[in-house]
Amino acid sequence: MKQVRYLTAREAAEALHVSLATLYTYVSRGLIRSEPANTKNHARLYAAEDIQRLIEQKTYRHDPSQAASNAIYWGIPILESELTLIDEDRVYYRGQEVLQLATSSTFEQIAALLWTGELSSAPGIFAESGPPTPRQLDTALPPAQRLQVVLAAASASDLAAYDLDAQSRNLLRSGARILKLMAATLAGREAKADETIVAQLRRGWQLSETPAEALLRTALILCADHELNASSFAARIVASTSTNLYQVVIAGLAALQGFKHGGQTLLVENLLRDIPTPEAARPMVAERIRRGEGVPGFGHRLYPQGDPRARLLLGLVEQAYPTAPVVQRTRALATAVREITGREPVLDVALVTLAGALQLPGEMALALFALGRTAGWIGHAIEQYNGGQMIRPRAKYVGPR
Repeated sequence: MKQVRYLTAREAAEALHVSLATLYTYVSRGLIRSEPANTKNHARLYAAEDIQRLIEQKTYRHDPSQAASNAIYWGIPILESELTLIDEDRVYYRGQEVLQLATSSTFEQIAALLWTGELSSAPGIFAESGPPTPRQLDTALPPAQRLQVVLAAASASDLAAYDLDAQSRNLLRSGARILKLMAATLAGREAKADETIVAQLRRGWQLSETPAEALLRTALILCADHELNASSFAARIVASTSTNLYQVVIAGLAALQGFKHGGQTLLVENLLRDIPTPEAARPMVAERIRRGEGVPGFGHRLYPQGDPRARLLLGLVEQAYPTAPVVQRTRALATAVREITGREPVLDVALVTLAGALQLPGEMALALFALGRTAGWIGHAIEQYNGGQMIRPRAKYVGPR
């Protein structure tokens, strides 16, 4: 039986470029199938293929070449995935709500869930992979670039990583080795045999066990996947060419560092650094708005009511470190932006605030983002290996004949 894919009301309306009222009219006329979302807020989901059909009917009448190109830019979903569902103000990994997972699971369990569909498979995967030895690198390199160098060097020596069978234990072990290697690189020391990734980071950064370990674990889980974002799409494209997981993660890291993606954390770091006191936040926001610069780290297109991941992590950081200067500046900044623009902070702001509260080295917010998201990139790669198809869209030529 063919599986029906669904969109939320907001996603469907945006894809059709219509209001919610018009969407509901289409449903009432039988043009779009709708089903209950099985969530507490009584939301409904709308059949993606029905929406795609309406888009194509409308677009082909005017310009047949536009239907495919429009899908690339925040349009109709273009790939199938079982990993992540973004549903209004909720996020789910394989059907399990992320906000609950973030405070009740280990990062290894979440990686296993994304890779195999089972939280319980984590112990076997990570115990079998063995601890890697971090390479000595020039510490002047930014953390994300340090990770790229280490992964490129390790790729050639991990021969098991060339086994791309999606059902193979070799593939899962290679994924675990990559996460351990990245953590060892960021922590600056080799992991102990039975040590979790979060415990390794805490020990390397010399942080107190409570509450730092719980906050780091939550942050990594919240970062683990976010559907078909730019870095995950890049990872899938590279995986579709049948290259190994190391190269997949290197590609994801390259995309993540862009300022329109994870590189937003660097802009947020600079912004908070330029706010000397909480009282200075509102004048700075007003000045940036007047100059037409905007405020990085606020307003997410997929979350009109605010990023639920940021809300959870910021709340936990504020609870753990209420008097930390960075927490107070973030609180004042968020209040000012909310009052002036109506926008809410996104996950980047929460990561920077966490890194500041823990007094981590510079650019570690982006490094945390990268380490967490690597679990998702590997999950996407496994899906792509399993499908076996190469992603190769066609370009619409608009140059001279």
